[in-house]
Amino acid sequence: MDKARAIAAAGLERQAERPVALDVSQLTSFCEAFVILTGRSDRQVRAIADAIVQSLKQAGDAPLGVEGTDEGRWVLIDANDVICHVFDPEARDQYDLERLWSDARPIELELSEDGEANVGAAR
Repeated sequence: MDKARAIAAAGLERQAERPVALDVSQLTSFCEAFVILTGRSDRQVRAIADAIVQSLKQAGDAPLGVEGTDEGRWVLIDANDVICHVFDPEARDQYDLERLWSDARPIELELSEDGEANVGAAR
């Protein structure tokens, strides 16, 4: 779950909102966790996604794929064992992944006042 936490932290550095991390390891075979973030505009969604991709590359773990950067409504970053979704507010409300994956265990993201992610253990 450390990668999910690092992805959330990278998004928060670009002022991502409503961060959620879900442990889906018991529900699916294609990944261990989802990270869901929101940007206020298409430009911010792309900036958040770019920061996450750069963070992964710097850690020597380049994503397998990135989709949706042209429109900037929903960017999906496939980081192999973690899938990151960066939405604009309307798309996040429309797709409501938290509800669709409501059986997933939340991964606690303890956020400090400066926006850094201090992450606790999964519940």
